[in-house]
Amino acid sequence: MSDSTPSTAIAADPPAPARLSWRDALRVYLEPASLRMLALGFSAGLPLLLVLGTLSFWLREAGIDRTTIGYLSWVGLAYGFKWAWAPLVDRLPIPLLTRWLGRRRSWLLLAQCAVVAGLAGMAQHDPRASLVPLVWCALAVAFGSATQDIALDAYRIESADARRQAALAATYQTGYRLAMIWAGAGVLWVAARAEVAGVAGYQYGAWSTAYGVMAASMLVGIATVLLSPEPAPSPPAPAKGVADWLRGAVVEPFADFIGRYRWQAALVLGLIAVYRISDVVMGIMANPFYVDMGFTKDEVAAVTKIYGVVMTLAGAFVGGVLSMRLGVMRVLMLGALASPASNLLFAWLGGRGHDVPALVFVVSADNLAGGIASAAFIAYLSSLTNVNYSATQYALFSSLMLLLPKWLAGFSGRFVDAHGYGSFFTGTALLGVPVLILAALAARVHPRASA
Repeated sequence: MSDSTPSTAIAADPPAPARLSWRDALRVYLEPASLRMLALGFSAGLPLLLVLGTLSFWLREAGIDRTTIGYLSWVGLAYGFKWAWAPLVDRLPIPLLTRWLGRRRSWLLLAQCAVVAGLAGMAQHDPRASLVPLVWCALAVAFGSATQDIALDAYRIESADARRQAALAATYQTGYRLAMIWAGAGVLWVAARAEVAGVAGYQYGAWSTAYGVMAASMLVGIATVLLSPEPAPSPPAPAKGVADWLRGAVVEPFADFIGRYRWQAALVLGLIAVYRISDVVMGIMANPFYVDMGFTKDEVAAVTKIYGVVMTLAGAFVGGVLSMRLGVMRVLMLGALASPASNLLFAWLGGRGHDVPALVFVVSADNLAGGIASAAFIAYLSSLTNVNYSATQYALFSSLMLLLPKWLAGFSGRFVDAHGYGSFFTGTALLGVPVLILAALAARVHPRASA
């Protein structure tokens, strides 16, 4: 497989492609680009929980009040607005570093170093004594992580042709999910074993050790960047001034997308904005639901945080293979049907109460469906981009897909209080009906060729 791509936009389903055998479709996972995305996916997935879920656990154990912890979750907004500085990542060279590593790898390395520095800084600050410096370090991690996402999405898109994008998305998700296990369950495991025996209560030293280990874990991504080749997209034309640079970096990526899809751009953007709405809205109430159903921490951790992630990986693998075999749009439709439908199983589980085998069944179905949908959706987003503007365009798409769902999810607790879990889970499943309609319409969209 070549590490270079043509300068035209990637097509989701090329006209009349030769169908691959199952053996060839599976072999793509052993190609160098797929293995690189496994390691880089780990690097991308590691920081997220460390500035959101795991950090809130640490802060609460340190005695920080819940209101403050809630406000600090806004650190995660960096991921939702990464499109704002994506044009810089897409076009701006880094002095010395870009000449050495190339445009994509130089930004990847800079972002990874920012994450390492931020995590190391968090490890040096006890929130009981110095909360503000710790928050600034967490912001550095979030911005570094979001920047890494921008550069990595562009690197992935430019590293393979359209038919391999689903497989790269699947291996990327595999690495990402493995990192989330390490940054979720793993960091707690390290902190627990770093505690001083016989000392009860909060121990800052244990958390410092755990976050230091997480900072060192970023070396997986750094080593991969240093050992990987730079993809070879068409270089941007040299700018004649600031206005010319802004036009090429900011205006042209958006104009290119509108120019290729014209009025159908609204349909495509609408599908992006709502495709994962059922999962995101439902996910906010999942943990409170487990608690209210009487499941213990050990049961939830084992079934949803470890086994559930394994099932998501299986779904991503299946989604990647099916997309290679059947085409992205067919699997996108399958995900749009299966993922919301699996929410109905949670309504069924609510009627059974504390039933661990039923929980395993529901989590299996939900995470398998979610993995298939995610692999197809990432491949679809990749197919929409022009490799000349891949970082900016993909950052816009990946940000858009979270804004509406995250906003709507904020009202999920009020809905459950008023109507109960059964109605809530059924309602989130019904949110998938417009998605099915939009996906069916989007399958008929054919962009114009890029200039």
